[in-house]
Amino acid sequence: MQAAALIALLLAALVAPSPAVAQPRVDPMAATVAQWFTMVERSFVTLADAMPVDRWTFAPKDGEFKGVRTFGEQVKHVACANYGFFNEVEHKEPPANCETGGPSPAKTKAELMQYLRESFGYAGQVMRQLTPANALDPVEGPYGGKTTRLGVSTLAIWHATDHYGQLVVYLRMNGIVPPASAATAP
Repeated sequence: MQAAALIALLLAALVAPSPAVAQPRVDPMAATVAQWFTMVERSFVTLADAMPVDRWTFAPKDGEFKGVRTFGEQVKHVACANYGFFNEVEHKEPPANCETGGPSPAKTKAELMQYLRESFGYAGQVMRQLTPANALDPVEGPYGGKTTRLGVSTLAIWHATDHYGQLVVYLRMNGIVPPASAATAP
């Protein structure tokens, strides 16, 4: 009888819901801003992944597209800028030359996708530390200029969205419907 009770107790422990892992509290201000950054991240990453590896060197050439970045260079620029903006928020030295891809050695689609995902992860982590008490703390650097933590956070959302729009054109010029438009984005 004791063995049956012990087995029942062990089985109950195995199927009982485990207590939730404590999540760090995110201030409503940070959550409000971060929700839009997360939306841009999801759209941008799925769009970048949708471009076939052999088209990552594509850059429009006709019309007013002279001297524009390739698809891969655009992705690398956004990843570097994510680090740059949020290094500035943390009062760290941002990566140099994000306009031309920055210091990351990433070159292949796989490397650039990893760099992009990591940059959004880092940026989101810093952004989620935004509070009413620190939102207007001064931030200054080569990418955000003189602004605040909130200012850099909104600039980062705008920046990724701006490049997302450019890359939508690149995909469509290659006959690819962006995942968000095709309703295939997660």
